[in-house]
Amino acid sequence: NSLIIGLLSTLAAVTLGTACAYGFSRFQFAGSKDWLFFILSTRFLPPLAVVVPILMMYRQFDLQNTHLGLILLYTSFNLSLAVWLMKGFIDEIPKAYEEAALVDGYSRLHVFWTIIVPRARTGMAVTAVFCLISAWNEYAFALTLNNTRAVTVPVYFAGLQGNIQGVPWPQISAGVILFVVPIVVFTVLVRKHLLRGVTFGTIKQ
Repeated sequence: NSLIIGLLSTLAAVTLGTACAYGFSRFQFAGSKDWLFFILSTRFLPPLAVVVPILMMYRQFDLQNTHLGLILLYTSFNLSLAVWLMKGFIDEIPKAYEEAALVDGYSRLHVFWTIIVPRARTGMAVTAVFCLISAWNEYAFALTLNNTRAVTVPVYFAGLQGNIQGVPWPQISAGVILFVVPIVVFTVLVRKHLLRGVTFGTIKQ
């Protein structure tokens, strides 16, 4: 459950965040900076402040205790982080590439997919790591919105500690290793992009 929810929500957040960040980076419109700050300010909202309204809404739309419910929720909460991170990376991509492609007759959408996305892979990898860690470790919504069918690893560990036969430390220890391994493997796979992301934009070409 954690793997499915974490990967799909991360993929959705990075995809939507990259598209939104491109719009904020390349197009100037009234109140763009205010909207950008408003998007980031949603990260300041504590989850417990909205858990009850979300629970009521999910019951209304039959999204409680489903994978889709948590995927949509984690995507919406990580979207603001993805937009802010990706905007910084896209700002560093020279506009000359896009202008040349537009002069040659390419559409804006084609320019985005063939020029921006390949050059923003470093930022997408960095953003994906942060979004995956956030979704992987989330506990409050996973506990409140699920019962049995979409239980994530943090909720499962919390349930083990309430065992009347005592705390099963061997199971918890083994589970912790399995819980950490996917994040470590994913980070190792994108480590090349992560190292590039640390120095991206520090050297002018």
